[in-house]
Amino acid sequence: MEKELIINSSPTEVEIALLENNKLVEIHKQKTTISFSVGDIFLGQVKKNMPSMNAAFLDIGSRKDAFLHYTDIGPQIKSLIKYTNDVLKKKHNHPNLENFEREPDNSKNGKIDQVFSRNDYVLVQVLKEPISTKGPRLSCEITIPGRYMVLSPFNDHVAVSKKIGSQEERKRLKVLIESIKPKGFGIIVRTAAEGKKVADLHTEIRNLMDKWEEIYNELRKSIEPSKLLSEVDKTQSFLRDILSDNITKIVVNNNVMVDGIKEYITSIDPGRANIVQLYKGAKPIFEQYDISRQIKSSFGKTSTFASGGYIIIEQTEAMHVIDVNSGPKNVNSDQESASLQVNIEAAEEIARQIRLRDIGGLIVIDFIDMRSPDAKKDLYVKMKEFMANDRAQHTVLPLSKFGLVQITRQRVRPPINIDTLETCSLCKGTGKAIAAILVIDDIKRDLDFILKNRPGHKVALKTHPFVSSFLKKGIFNIQWEWFMKYRKWIKISENIELNIFSYVFYDHNGDEIRLD
Repeated sequence: MEKELIINSSPTEVEIALLENNKLVEIHKQKTTISFSVGDIFLGQVKKNMPSMNAAFLDIGSRKDAFLHYTDIGPQIKSLIKYTNDVLKKKHNHPNLENFEREPDNSKNGKIDQVFSRNDYVLVQVLKEPISTKGPRLSCEITIPGRYMVLSPFNDHVAVSKKIGSQEERKRLKVLIESIKPKGFGIIVRTAAEGKKVADLHTEIRNLMDKWEEIYNELRKSIEPSKLLSEVDKTQSFLRDILSDNITKIVVNNNVMVDGIKEYITSIDPGRANIVQLYKGAKPIFEQYDISRQIKSSFGKTSTFASGGYIIIEQTEAMHVIDVNSGPKNVNSDQESASLQVNIEAAEEIARQIRLRDIGGLIVIDFIDMRSPDAKKDLYVKMKEFMANDRAQHTVLPLSKFGLVQITRQRVRPPINIDTLETCSLCKGTGKAIAAILVIDDIKRDLDFILKNRPGHKVALKTHPFVSSFLKKGIFNIQWEWFMKYRKWIKISENIELNIFSYVFYDHNGDEIRLD
């Protein structure tokens, strides 16, 4: 399967699109002004215990207090609290845990007020971003992820990913890591570590320990709740997690980001830095790779697939509900076979939509009714197969007797919701507009005004593809008419994101010429 990563960088946002065989399967956005994200580590202060919920609310320096449930504090919480206080009070003067006396593990069935008191300080990590009216969710089981492994303080255990199939390789990695890991730290070995040499693994452990030292140094300086360590930016975090897959190309439209990504890939996989390319095309990068059109067609309430069947996606406060419909094009005389065919096609599209929209929590799918137990089993197997590429933790249950499939999927941030409906810029939603042909008159009038006021300047025009084609149609077209009239060639390019009545003029520097 050919996978490509297309990255659109702007001053306010970075958009990352993952294509599989040229089909959009994931879209990620990160505002450059974002204050925190999943994986960030903070010094938190307990503001309120909630015994009825067996949880606490902590101040981590954000506008809304963060939520910490007892099940997320971890067995090493007493050691973590002691370490936090010892470092704040300058009693522990080294980031290493070799000489740190750990406390006994905490009970799994205890109460939150037995662990925390009001105004206690503790290291915490963001587990989930704010969703709806809820603040961030926290965990006290601190982890520092790398390319090949995850570092876990106050824990001497070494675990190897079950996705590494070879027992010999898993044993090799476990013995190797146990011999080089620092005392007082646990290690989770990731799938990407398979086949790696000791030098690569040792280098990563040093890098992860450098991050732990950074946390220690920031903690020593802290006098109030604050961020101690930021997760790497969205692009590098995404690359870290998926580069082990067969990524064949990474295309970026920003020079600085290209250099940064190349440097990052060189540090973790030197032989693959050449897959990074700088996009220099005239069209917007998402338009060039057909991502803009796929976003418009994929988001919204309804999604249609090749056979004419379609799915309807609805969101409620508690869950997402998906309804599968066969559509008018299905003419298969065997109803059971036709239903299975549409259901399998729908299952593939649903798996893509779940990844694309980053839908989490409970998902209930109402497939077309089928009577055959074999058909139901086939659909369940296919649904699991299509969901296998999803990196988020998920569980797929077999079809119920009502023909429903239930899926639970890890939710760490709000689902992506892109409004694909557009209000007509000309009629403002009234449903009536001027004749389309008059847009040409408007363009001619504005161009005449610009060239009279800027006689020595070059001018370029961007329009909807239909208008662009009309202006350049034929040998003696309007573009040539302008050249003969003004003795100046007006470059015309198209932008699919402009509606048919919109157009933009640019000067020789590429800056928009505003006429209002």
